[in-house]
Amino acid sequence: MGDIPIIKESISVKQARELNPLVLAYIGDGAHTLYVRTKELEKTTGKADKLHVAVTSQVNAAAQARSMEAIRPLLNEEEEGIFLRARNSRQHSVAKNASIADYKTATGFEALIGFLYLTGQNERLEYLLKSGEPSDGLS
Repeated sequence: MGDIPIIKESISVKQARELNPLVLAYIGDGAHTLYVRTKELEKTTGKADKLHVAVTSQVNAAAQARSMEAIRPLLNEEEEGIFLRARNSRQHSVAKNASIADYKTATGFEALIGFLYLTGQNERLEYLLKSGEPSDGLS
């Protein structure tokens, strides 16, 4: 079994395309957070507070924006469209501790993750998440 939590029933690509991009981002945020938590747990037997610090250094707008820039050349046309639609959508919240550019890019990243997760494209999702991980261990 891979590192991505599997949903029992995926939705069709058509259904996922019809969702509001901010809904995709909401789902993607949860899927990405769970992925990072699982990966960090494999690296350490540390306490929850140490895990939290390690995870929050990777699950924030700036880190997600860096991950997106790393994987963007790997995206196909449909994935790029999902990213752009979410990045360019009207946001109803403001960035806390992040630039607006990073926040919008992170929203696009999360929407892409949500789209792949909901449509059951787990191998592709895991490939992109691994490709977007910091290579030097820093976030």
